[in-house]
Amino acid sequence: MRLLLIRHGQTPSNVAGALDTARPGAGLTALGHAQAAAIPQVLRDEQIEALYASVLTRTQLTGQPLAIARGLDIRVREGLEEISAGDFEMRTDADAVQEYIEGGWRWASGDLEHAISGGESGNDFLRRYDAVIDEVAEAHGTAAVVSHGAAIRVWASYRAVNVASETAVQRRLQNTGMCVLEGDPDSGWVLQRWHEEPLGGADLEDRYAHDVTGEPEEADAVIAEEARS
Repeated sequence: MRLLLIRHGQTPSNVAGALDTARPGAGLTALGHAQAAAIPQVLRDEQIEALYASVLTRTQLTGQPLAIARGLDIRVREGLEEISAGDFEMRTDADAVQEYIEGGWRWASGDLEHAISGGESGNDFLRRYDAVIDEVAEAHGTAAVVSHGAAIRVWASYRAVNVASETAVQRRLQNTGMCVLEGDPDSGWVLQRWHEEPLGGADLEDRYAHDVTGEPEEADAVIAEEARS
């Protein structure tokens, strides 16, 4: 199957650099709505059979323009939500950001027993995310899934057979960026495209936001240092 993993549009928490992972989560900024509105035109040539979103508000708002344009229902699923920040929820300080980001990349490198403080382990995350992707793959030839920055980056880097984890951590995934994979749970997933920028183009970027779950590892370190100061 062809799997389009799309990150949600910008939220106030993305702008502030807050680790916002709990339910229901923030809505979209004005820019976030503009990013979402650009998705249908950019994906006009994709034969999308179904549209899924997480239980967090921002993914469903992001999916609405595409759902309307294609006449699709948004299928909300437990398991597609962001990696839990646990004890670091809504924090913006450098120590919290660093612990959270390092946790996800330890998983991508194979340390699935590691757990984010007060949150989930890598095994927990993969179990619940895989369950939904397996459902999607079984039912459709092409589907779009609106999910979250850290979740998409970790899952794609761990599951794609042609992507090394040390390479993946250097890639960013801005709001409404997209990873395209082909395959299935049995034969494996191959990353076909990693679109870092907003699907609507550079005009929909926010270069001043402290986006802690969408930036590459080096940029995460800079964000963390800025938060410390």
